[in-house]
Amino acid sequence: MKKLHIIILLLAAVCVGVILAMTGDYTTYANFIQARQKEGKSVNVVGYLAKDKQMNYDPQKDPNFFSFTMVDKEGNEQEVEYKGSKPQDFERSEQLVIKGKMSGKIFAAAEISMKCPSKYVNDEITLKETTVSVKAGS
Repeated sequence: MKKLHIIILLLAAVCVGVILAMTGDYTTYANFIQARQKEGKSVNVVGYLAKDKQMNYDPQKDPNFFSFTMVDKEGNEQEVEYKGSKPQDFERSEQLVIKGKMSGKIFAAAEISMKCPSKYVNDEITLKETTVSVKAGS
């Protein structure tokens, strides 16, 4: 075999190795029951804030501790602890995606992503109502 063929094979092997190493960092989506089964492994959980439950955040006492209760898409409630400050407008979020792992009976979140209500929703509703009333008046 020529030296060029050997170099190409080595580059292809390195590329395959890099791709495999990158895919190992991806986390899967799960509900809280599945997260308990995968204790110690990082997962993403999609759900919403249980607004009737208490949130614990006291920036004077510990600005890097925030806990709350979240309900996943299947309706399972879970207490979540986040080692960071409470995100701004957290209570107004429509949907949460938390990345982390189960640690005993607590879900330890490493990241919190929020889907907040759109500031344009009211404008769209007003526009649709105006359009409907104009057509009705014709």
